Amino acid sequence: MVRSVTALKTLLVGVIGHVDHGKTALVRALTGVETDRLKEERARGVSIVPGFALLSSEIGEIDLVDLPGHERFVRAMVSGATGMRAVLLAVDAHEGIKPQTIEHLEIARLIGVRRGVLALTKADLATPDVLDARAAEIAAAASRAGIEAGPVIATSTVTGTGIADLKAALTGLLGDAAPGSDDGFPYLPVDRVFSRAGFGTVVTGTLRRGPLAVGDTVEIAPGGRTAVVRGLQIHGRPVERAEPGRRTAVALRGIGLDEIRRGQALSMPDLLAPSAWLDVSITAAASADEALAGGTACRLLFGTTEVEARLRLLDRDALEPGGHTQAQLHLAEPVAVPAREPFVLRLDSPPATVAGGRILDPASRRRRRRDPRVTADLAALASGGPADALTIRLGQAGAAGATLPDLARLAGTAPDRARRLLAEAEAREIGERFIGASAFSALRTGTLAALSQHHRDNPMEHGIAVERLSRTLALPEALAGTVLRELAAAGAVTQIGSLWRRADFDPARNESEVARKLEQMFRRAGLNPPDESEAVGRDVRRREALTYLVGAGTVIRAVDRVQRRAVLFHREAVAGARARLAQAFPNAATPESGFLAREAGATLGISRKFSIPLLEHLDATGFTRRAGDRRIIVGLEAGPTQKP
Repeated sequence: MVRSVTALKTLLVGVIGHVDHGKTALVRALTGVETDRLKEERARGVSIVPGFALLSSEIGEIDLVDLPGHERFVRAMVSGATGMRAVLLAVDAHEGIKPQTIEHLEIARLIGVRRGVLALTKADLATPDVLDARAAEIAAAASRAGIEAGPVIATSTVTGTGIADLKAALTGLLGDAAPGSDDGFPYLPVDRVFSRAGFGTVVTGTLRRGPLAVGDTVEIAPGGRTAVVRGLQIHGRPVERAEPGRRTAVALRGIGLDEIRRGQALSMPDLLAPSAWLDVSITAAASADEALAGGTACRLLFGTTEVEARLRLLDRDALEPGGHTQAQLHLAEPVAVPAREPFVLRLDSPPATVAGGRILDPASRRRRRRDPRVTADLAALASGGPADALTIRLGQAGAAGATLPDLARLAGTAPDRARRLLAEAEAREIGERFIGASAFSALRTGTLAALSQHHRDNPMEHGIAVERLSRTLALPEALAGTVLRELAAAGAVTQIGSLWRRADFDPARNESEVARKLEQMFRRAGLNPPDESEAVGRDVRRREALTYLVGAGTVIRAVDRVQRRAVLFHREAVAGARARLAQAFPNAATPESGFLAREAGATLGISRKFSIPLLEHLDATGFTRRAGDRRIIVGLEAGPTQKP
């Protein structure tokens, strides 16, 4: 029966320790599962790849990951370790702590694991004094690695000594476990790919970051191909939905066996973006013999991905053992990884783990070294959560804003959750971009200042068009329009036709004697006004006065679109023309009874130079409507006193 495994508590525990220290036997004694599943592993007696077993209890389920202990297989160990939330450290009671013991503890520390259980194995082969000495050594090593653990438990898979106590200690971890992080999107690094009859292509891995359900569409990253989840299994049990933190097998529809490989990952479509630059929070291995120099060539390991990388320290030249800072990794090939994902850096020769940490910006670019703003932003990213990441990115973007995918990627959360966080932070969504509250406030202030400057420079203009204002502010027109509408809603600006001005600006206060004389000239001219060039000439004051009169609606600019010529009429002349046309053509309500342009010109006593632009203005204002060569009157209620 297909079901959802969601009610019980779950925990992923990595079983770590040196080769031949009994990790696999310990897992078998705890669960009855043989994790050495490969023929080569059984023949050699060592784990080569991580093995997985389920330890069940009344309060929940623990996924035990048996991690390879041999130095040659540390990379495989890391692929299973970066998803674990606690460790079970196994140390041979006779041999004690070995190099891989220290390295495994170092890796656990570097990726942020802080809880664990400590076990002495093969206790039947050691004396009580040796057991006490080894227990003290193990406890001290775990403490140095920052692992919080209870008393060391002596065990023997031969006699069964301590196995019940070990189960109880692990169950205690489960009971104290805080809920795993759920970032709202699935992330499953693929560690195996195979085909099964009736299921097609199947991948396995440790599910992180969010749930995965049958029917979900996933993207294979990097690569960009998509597939649909056909089926899910957890430890052989079919489920409809898998929660983060579980070992999960995923049957995929729409993807061939040769189209997905170990090292890729399943995730939400369009969330992860390939990048060759990563910003990281990094801690150098405390056990290193020397400082980690900037420019060091190393190998980056996260999930099941391994890629060549070069370390680029931003605030120093070298990182002392145990030291912490923010840095960049420049990769030999792009990777797709979520923000806040843990990673490890290793050297090839001599082979050693040298650092680890978390991804801060998974889609970065080359940054300036020793730039205080860069280091401050990265430090804030390292210490904050998704909401802080959004605030930082919006602050960096300023008025340009950022897209939702970019913001969600940096926050390491699903786009719908990022949108909610943006709403809580009062970010403004304008088109496809979000602008932070502080940046938008600065835009409001800058817009008001630009309007004030325009009014000072053009005291007789009634305002400024949004197109012109957007050029002045160097903003997209849509953004300038949004800012103006916000200011209008707050009563700070006013829109007059297509022009915008400050609400406290009244151009009538600046009306000049030049404007009054110019108005009188157009009033006296009636329907035979002077040309604009004749009216203003090269006099700047007359040009400003005319702009004011047009803006006030006192003088109307009528356009002959065919001749591409404008004629200026006083509004009283236009109102009189309407009244005369309505009186001359009282029945002009249909195309058959309408009047021709020459008939209108004859009625008004003006030539085509004036009649055509006047009639086009009357059409535009709804007093007349053109029907072929004739015009009908549709605005008879618009009497001679109505303003055009």
